[in-house]
Amino acid sequence: MNRLFPYRERCCSVHPFPCEGGRRSAILYGTAVMTACCFLCNGTGQKNVGRIHAMKNETYKQARMDMVNRQIRARGIHDERVLRAMQKVRRHRFVPPDYRHAAYADEPLPIGHQQTISQPYIVAYMTQALSLKGDEKVLEIGTGSGYQAAVLAELAHEVYSIEIVGPLAAEAVRTLNAEGYDSIHVRHGDGYLGWPEAAPFDAIIVTAAPPRIPEKLIGQLGPGGRMIVPVGDYYQELVLVEKEDGQIRQSTLLPVRFVPMTGKIQDND
Repeated sequence: MNRLFPYRERCCSVHPFPCEGGRRSAILYGTAVMTACCFLCNGTGQKNVGRIHAMKNETYKQARMDMVNRQIRARGIHDERVLRAMQKVRRHRFVPPDYRHAAYADEPLPIGHQQTISQPYIVAYMTQALSLKGDEKVLEIGTGSGYQAAVLAELAHEVYSIEIVGPLAAEAVRTLNAEGYDSIHVRHGDGYLGWPEAAPFDAIIVTAAPPRIPEKLIGQLGPGGRMIVPVGDYYQELVLVEKEDGQIRQSTLLPVRFVPMTGKIQDND
């Protein structure tokens, strides 16, 4: 069962700023769900709840398939394991009810506490960069609602995730448990410090931008490990860090825009 590990330090764990794409598809999916509900109301206004839920689930499933094919595969994501994970994880379960009609749109969405769930393409891109095979232990900096952790859990053996906002961390644990994920451990803490007692990690993913790559996270990356992290202040780039034979190699992948990481890394600056 997922557990929330209490921890007093704090970090920032939000996702990229929203884009403008995907709103039309969100409206269409929302309309489809509403139409299903209206159709299943009988003359007295009583609803067949089971059939409505079944039609909603089918609508969400089709939306997931469309999301993967149109937003992710079409943009060059080719790892079939990542594509299958994105098809399987029910993204609508990781957003507030008021935004579920837009759960599979091509944009980030608010999840409360001034935090967001990442654009699906960014989730897939960063996950693919980790080259997960199935037996890895992964550290995530920024749990949010738990969506990225759920995707990682489909691809790795064990996931450790750190979140800044206590209520968000607790809600993520509830959602992950409800969705059947029992290999994810969540902590409320400072992502700059990582999770030293669980290190080393085979892969690390960071979802807020530090001005430089935290040395403590590099130190917790195991031999042959890979870390994906947005780096910079106003201008940011997504950087892949690889550790091999004691050497660190960095590759710049693409420009991005994330909110800054807070906590001890800002104190040190």
